[in-house]
Amino acid sequence: MTTSASVPAGPGSATVGQGTVTDRLVDANEQYANAFADPGMDARPVLRVAVVACMDARLDLHAALGLELGDCHTVRNAGGVVTDDVIRSLTVSQRALGTRSVVLIHHTNCGLESLTEEFRHELEMEVGQRPAWAVEAFRDVDQDVRQSMQRVRTSPFLPHTDDVRGFVFDVKTGLLREIDPA
Repeated sequence: MTTSASVPAGPGSATVGQGTVTDRLVDANEQYANAFADPGMDARPVLRVAVVACMDARLDLHAALGLELGDCHTVRNAGGVVTDDVIRSLTVSQRALGTRSVVLIHHTNCGLESLTEEFRHELEMEVGQRPAWAVEAFRDVDQDVRQSMQRVRTSPFLPHTDDVRGFVFDVKTGLLREIDPA
């Protein structure tokens, strides 16, 4: 596995070498675009599945699940939590783009396990405005997966809730562990 985690940067710095990290990404995109060929796909995922997962940089979902470009829709956020916005994305995915299955992936050692809703209060004290969103912190990753599965299964907006499965990805082994919804 290749990683850019060893790229040197100062503490709190967003610079790499002669430019910013964003400059590096734009340069990489230019190289990518030079070799790019339109794959001729539309937005409908080939496998008719949507994957909801944490945004954690340690999760390479396509590699971990054996997916190729065009196979799935991927929705990521802090914790892989099923929020109203995730339901919005899944609704579009199912109703407009044909997905039928939902896979939820949380992971071990998630940053949300060390936060509390006090985080919102601290933000309010710092910036003078309370966030409208919940942190959705949790202590028990298995229970949080169950809660996410329940949110998907009970959403009135999602017509396809019979194939909803939840997993915990182990960041040390790369293995998925399925969570019983009960």
